[in-house]
Amino acid sequence: MERLDCCQEKQIHPNRIEKVKNLLPQDEVLYDLAELFKIFGDSTRIKLLYALYESELCVCDLADVLGLTQSAVSHQLRLLKSSKLVKFRREGKTVFYSLADDHVVRILSQGMEHLEE
Repeated sequence: MERLDCCQEKQIHPNRIEKVKNLLPQDEVLYDLAELFKIFGDSTRIKLLYALYESELCVCDLADVLGLTQSAVSHQLRLLKSSKLVKFRREGKTVFYSLADDHVVRILSQGMEHLEE
């Protein structure tokens, strides 16, 4: 049976190889990108991000919306903050969380668009 996912004959394209090698980011940058995408690999964090996509919320609100403990929400928010995906602001004794910027909004929107195709 013929495999369609492989080259039928081994042929190297030096110009294409050289172009791609020159355009590839440094390994450290790619490692950081992989780490960022790992953050999106957890359904609890995705739920938190989508809740914040809809509205700025405090830990108590997020815990109620997602049916989690405040401790669990706080733990996940720490990871999201360290990855620069969420930001926070204080209002008296309450801390409100929101998505960090439009990049995060676009990542979530494009992910959903991709799934709906």
